[in-house]
Amino acid sequence: MPITRALPSLCLATAFLAAWQGYCTLADVSPLILPAPSDVALGLWVNRATLAGHAAATLGVATLGFSLSVSFAFITSVALHFIPWLRRGLFPLLVASQTVPIVALAPLMVLWFGFGLLPKVLLVILVTFFPVLVSLLAGYARLPQAYRDQLASMCAKRGQVFRRAALPVARPHFFNGLRISATYAIVATIFAEYAGARQGLGIYILTAKNNFRADLVLAAVVLSATLTLLLLGLLHLIDRATGRRYRRAVDAAG
Repeated sequence: MPITRALPSLCLATAFLAAWQGYCTLADVSPLILPAPSDVALGLWVNRATLAGHAAATLGVATLGFSLSVSFAFITSVALHFIPWLRRGLFPLLVASQTVPIVALAPLMVLWFGFGLLPKVLLVILVTFFPVLVSLLAGYARLPQAYRDQLASMCAKRGQVFRRAALPVARPHFFNGLRISATYAIVATIFAEYAGARQGLGIYILTAKNNFRADLVLAAVVLSATLTLLLLGLLHLIDRATGRRYRRAVDAAG
């Protein structure tokens, strides 16, 4: 992102942090209740080694779960696209699955599958799967009927139409779904760790809260937001690196 586009956000964030710091200093707020940004930064620096280990554990689980989620979402979207009766039967169930709150899912996953890697990965998949799936299905539907008819007149098979036309048209929708899911991946991992884990930002937040260290809780929150931004930045780079390949196909379909 160019610096000129990021400048308004940076200015607002700086003003917010300055106001926060000023309020904590002038009102003499207890750090146990509301630590100043300087206290949070100090806690982040002093505990950087410990936080880095927990952040690496969280990022590893989130990346694995998110990667599997994208793969499953793509396979499911292809199946639902080519099998209408399966879409009519399965899609409402997938929508209903999104009504279950993550706060309830996290302890259930730990209860069923223990404290290992599996429950955390499953929770990330459940939370991030649906936005990617919906985005892909919406993208497939955007292929103009005239373009389908033109390819059919050239004796193109349905799989060829999908591969050469529907997939390129769905690409922008796919990346939009990825960006939405990426914002949930870290949060879902932290919820799973919060419910039960041996390492990760979730268990670190729980420990800091029990020790009345609000500065360390906020330091972990800052680190969580940073990891999410890193995932979004990586997706942006992949989007830009692969964008030119499909541009001609999208222009032709339009």
